[in-house]
Amino acid sequence: MNRIRVAVVFGGRSSEHTVSCVSAGAVLRNLDPERYEAVPIGITPAGTWMLADIDIAALARHDRTLPSVTGGGIELVLAADPSRAGTLVALDDPRTVLETVDVVFPVLHGPFGEDGTVQGMLELAGIPYVGPGVLASAAGMDKEFTKKLLAADGLPVGVQVVLRPGTATVAPADRQRLGLPVFVKPARGGSSIGITKVTDWADLDTAIATARGHDPKVIVEAAIIGREVECGVLEFPDGRVEASVVAEIRMPEDLADADAGEQPGPAFYDFDTKYLDDVCEFDVPAKLDDDLAEEVRAMAVRAFRALDCQGLARVDFFVTEDGPVINEINTMPGFTPISMFPRMWQETGVGYPELLAGLIDTALTRGTGLR
Repeated sequence: MNRIRVAVVFGGRSSEHTVSCVSAGAVLRNLDPERYEAVPIGITPAGTWMLADIDIAALARHDRTLPSVTGGGIELVLAADPSRAGTLVALDDPRTVLETVDVVFPVLHGPFGEDGTVQGMLELAGIPYVGPGVLASAAGMDKEFTKKLLAADGLPVGVQVVLRPGTATVAPADRQRLGLPVFVKPARGGSSIGITKVTDWADLDTAIATARGHDPKVIVEAAIIGREVECGVLEFPDGRVEASVVAEIRMPEDLADADAGEQPGPAFYDFDTKYLDDVCEFDVPAKLDDDLAEEVRAMAVRAFRALDCQGLARVDFFVTEDGPVINEINTMPGFTPISMFPRMWQETGVGYPELLAGLIDTALTRGTGLR
């Protein structure tokens, strides 16, 4: 039987470029070679598409260095370990390769990949792809509209203020409504890049400038006190939508935010803590009462449907004294070796290769077009 040709697209123009490369490496290592023919395609930060002839081992973290699709010219290498990377050859027209594959796995995180742009291109080309469609991808990427859609469906979300281009800072009335501390974020970003915790309004403008280095639209969110948990949602080829076990992320005590304590350290789950330092602790499944875990799982599926997702999503929560509150949705969550989405499904009984096979089968069954 002919193998299914899967284009694994990674890198991209967003600030999550390096994380995408590591995710793609894990995906490529876990695709069953007897069933799938992988076609790796890297996108440079400048947006050039490259057909990759690479050693998959290069798409991994090496010490504290993450891989990226870099260079300038026809032959490019991956930066993390150039001696093992092989070459990338520029594609004048990506369709010359995309039209030869059966399905695309866009392992792209952030704008210009996870936000509906690539999904729209694939819809126009009639090429099936893994993950949600244009609407859900765009809404899930933009934290303003994620919360609007979730709130419209009656789901609990936090308080936020949106600063569009031309709005320099948060008005006094909104500052009083938000309280301190607040988190200042790019509206359309992920992997905790460009996020600052603000405990003094005097530091707000600097935090806004940091976020605007990644996105002209900025979100300022009220801090929520609660346990940070996540839940994966998966659509199966027969149309079933199910939630994984719930996982919890815990900061070690010597790194935890303690405004009244003596220990310094990051005040939240930032980029270095996630991908470079290996210091966080994870409970998979989370140590939650059965009823509370089931409530989180049910809310994750409701959030998936509220955004009209397909394929997969990861829903992030804070579990507060008053119950779960949804923080955000990731429509193409991380697939790195430490990422929670595959770990949660592994614990649920769906191993990494089986997870990938299900996502590809769902994409092929769904096809493209209105549905």
